Amino acid sequence: MSIIGDPSATSRPVTSRPATAHPEPAERAAVIDPAAIRHNVRTIASYVEPAKVLVAVKAEGYGHGAVTAARAALEGGADWLGTAHVSEALVLRTAGIQAPLLAWLHTRATDFAAAITEHIDLGISGWEIHHVARAAESLQKPARVHLKIDTGLGRNGCTIEEWPELLRLAAQYQDRGLLSVEGIFTHLAVADEPDRRETDDQLQVYRHALELAEAHRIVPDLRHVANTPGAFSRPDAHFDMVRVGVGVYGHSPFADRTAEDLGLRPAMELRTTVANVKQVPTGQGISYGLTHRVDRPTSLALIPLGYADGIPRVAVHAPVWINGRRYRSVGRVAMDQFVVDLGERETDVQVGDDVVIFGGSSGIEAADWGSAAGTINYEIITRIGERVPRIVVDSDLAAGLATGSVPTAASPASAASPTPPRGPA
Repeated sequence: MSIIGDPSATSRPVTSRPATAHPEPAERAAVIDPAAIRHNVRTIASYVEPAKVLVAVKAEGYGHGAVTAARAALEGGADWLGTAHVSEALVLRTAGIQAPLLAWLHTRATDFAAAITEHIDLGISGWEIHHVARAAESLQKPARVHLKIDTGLGRNGCTIEEWPELLRLAAQYQDRGLLSVEGIFTHLAVADEPDRRETDDQLQVYRHALELAEAHRIVPDLRHVANTPGAFSRPDAHFDMVRVGVGVYGHSPFADRTAEDLGLRPAMELRTTVANVKQVPTGQGISYGLTHRVDRPTSLALIPLGYADGIPRVAVHAPVWINGRRYRSVGRVAMDQFVVDLGERETDVQVGDDVVIFGGSSGIEAADWGSAAGTINYEIITRIGERVPRIVVDSDLAAGLATGSVPTAASPASAASPTPPRGPA
């Protein structure tokens, strides 16, 4: 199995700043670069063409700001946008985004009528079909739906045993003009582990589900299966469209491939400034529980981000970047702060110095914090709290200002990203 590689407005506060390579210091900020999102969409699109690209902007655009992420993804060439909940999709419509939208995770409180009115496609796993049909009938307007088959993930989606009945109902409602079946989709369970045979099993079930759908006269235009790891490692799962998430934000879904390996650029830099520096003697305990004691006289820096801001409380010896050097956290992360051992008693680190938690030119990735906390990069970027403002700094615009050629949104940096070579892992 090969992995393609490259060798070489929201509920959270979002501030647009003039484009600069290094925004002025803030107490704490997640600096979002739309240019990176555009680049990553173009990169992924080059891997999967001629398949269309749906960019998942659920969970506030994986923590980057849903509207910011959506606009950048569309500028980068995304064909569709996806959200888990209809409520998330409605936020995008309110912001004026009119691109094709799919929402797939519903409860009995989901406003299906609003989705139909706002031209939001709906994922259907089973029980929802009757509610969606009733909403369509009340509006005298057909709902656009995508039927989801559970091919082995065991979450949402219709089982293969119940699939024929769902198809029968979909065909019946479609004949009555209440539904239009636009797609059939599923979700992969282990595509981030390309050598596992379960992906082959899932694709076999999916193809069988398509055959059953055709027997019920349901042949939609959009067959979609692949997520970010599937987009990179399983060309046979591309079909008509891929649904990508974490890769769009510049992170690798693979344990043995970095974002750089895949030709991706992280779109978030989490940064703050040093809140305090002090010298301590040998044996000084650090933070709640005194789980760490220093083994020599040293200096400590206090970092004003904590688990209320999304820093994992369980992170141990996590990296940070201060004044061009990498340091490690010590002791437990508290609600608002954590401590870094500067490694020596005499230090040039001062209060107010910039701190990068991950991203930017630090060389620290969200995956590094994931490793320190026993989790994955997906969780690290999506858990950054509302107390951390999102500051949008477009590096394409900064480059344009520097060269006197300011790019337009329709043509970011006025040049497409080079197509990375395809090659074996």
